[in-house]
Amino acid sequence: MKIYTKTGDKGTTSLVYGTRVAKNDAVVEAYGTCDEANSLIGLAIGHMNTEFFEEKEALCEVFHEIQTTLFHVGAELATPKGKEVKWKLEEQDVFKLEQWIDRYDAEVPPLSNFILPGGHPSGAALHVARTVVRRAERTALSIGTDVPPTVLAYLNRLSDFLFVAARLVNQRLGRKEKGLHEK
Repeated sequence: MKIYTKTGDKGTTSLVYGTRVAKNDAVVEAYGTCDEANSLIGLAIGHMNTEFFEEKEALCEVFHEIQTTLFHVGAELATPKGKEVKWKLEEQDVFKLEQWIDRYDAEVPPLSNFILPGGHPSGAALHVARTVVRRAERTALSIGTDVPPTVLAYLNRLSDFLFVAARLVNQRLGRKEKGLHEK
């Protein structure tokens, strides 16, 4: 099977079940933005794999599960209204994120001011992924009432998770966070 199909050469793409839409349709923007975030999480994992720190493998397993679920979020966004969703998000997916947020947030110092994104390349990539997930959430909202509430909740919680994960990775790799007005 060839990777190129030529079916998108005129500016349209196919959703789940074959419905064709413009490539700049809000639905395509929403699931494409999820794909961007997923790629950035992969970049962060790639940077982490060059380092050693305690519980790195367990954290990478969490990221793998999140990447898989984020792929399912994109599939759910790409499924037209009234059609069966093959990979439906559940409240449990949101709850898992909350558990990971609580666990990892307890391991990093409490915030006393705003921090600037950065640190180790893996932490910085997670900060970028966080902002891309926020954009995915905003874009999903622009689709309208067709977006399942679990998708919006998952994206909202995922950006919170990525913020905490960036802080955790930076801490485990010995990278100090810079506050808003620090030199």
